[in-house]
Amino acid sequence: MNKRFLLKATAALAAVAAFGTVQAQTTPIKFQLDWRFEGPAAFFLVPGAKGYFKDAKLDVTVDSGNGSGGAVTRVASGTYDMGFADLAALMEFHANNPDAPNKPVAIMMVYNNTPASVMALKKSGIKTPADLSGKKLGAPVFDAGRRAFPIFQKANNVQNVAWTAMDPPLRETMLVRGDVDAITGFTFTSLLNIEARGVKAADVVVMQYPDFGVKLYGNAIIASPKILKENPAAVKAFLSAFTKGAKDVMAAPAKAIETVKARDGIINTELETRRLQLAIDTVINSPSARAEGFGQVNGPRLTLMASQVSDAFNTKSRVKVNDIWNGSFLPTAKELDILPAAKK
Repeated sequence: MNKRFLLKATAALAAVAAFGTVQAQTTPIKFQLDWRFEGPAAFFLVPGAKGYFKDAKLDVTVDSGNGSGGAVTRVASGTYDMGFADLAALMEFHANNPDAPNKPVAIMMVYNNTPASVMALKKSGIKTPADLSGKKLGAPVFDAGRRAFPIFQKANNVQNVAWTAMDPPLRETMLVRGDVDAITGFTFTSLLNIEARGVKAADVVVMQYPDFGVKLYGNAIIASPKILKENPAAVKAFLSAFTKGAKDVMAAPAKAIETVKARDGIINTELETRRLQLAIDTVINSPSARAEGFGQVNGPRLTLMASQVSDAFNTKSRVKVNDIWNGSFLPTAKELDILPAAKK
């Protein structure tokens, strides 16, 4: 009896020790989104919900954000290990904080094109970028489209615009009310928000930056130098699991939205499904993304963007491409081959 008890106790202790070893091998990663839990957040929630992060021995916590600038600074501060942010915001941080000790690095491109666009109501008479000359534009001061507008302005010879600043929830309302002639914003955010205020999509003029000579990259996964140096295997595992989840999201967007609903129960499921699909079609599975490959960048295009951001944002120092991008943690080309075929 005692011998049997002793054997059971020994086995139990061994199991606990083994469990502890497994637990010890699980790497915690705090991840900061750029924005609220809306449609595109599914790309980061699905890998968790399907167990891909867990299978990769990662314990990933995904938190909502309030803008790309905040995501960059929170990763830089060490509060978060990784995040999702507009590449221009990352470039600006690097160039304006050359002596910062923990500058985040972009390690995977997700939005191959900037989602920024200028939007106006058709009844305003604005049809082309030239029609914006002398008009009143509105956007929050930190809006990515507003920050990059000088590049759009230069590419399209737009003259003398006046800016009105507001908090994000008021942007589309002020456009619909006529307080401003046009706004800048992410297409898949502002267009649907305008619709929610009673305006049909057919009555909105959308000038997407990539269609008007502004070939900026959009959002990328960023990481702190600390985790890149101390646990490169975990970073690679994260990107591999994320890529697997991204493939699932693009295959079934409506299903993926269930993970967003689980995090924020008050979202409009139909609206967020449309937002996710719009994001996939315009900035993730775009022609340039298919040409360059999911997650990857084109060297000359990245160099041009660095120069444009340095000029448009009037940074303290010039953006150095080698400081802001590191593609060595990316999955294999075969793993990254996840983009659906172009729609005919």
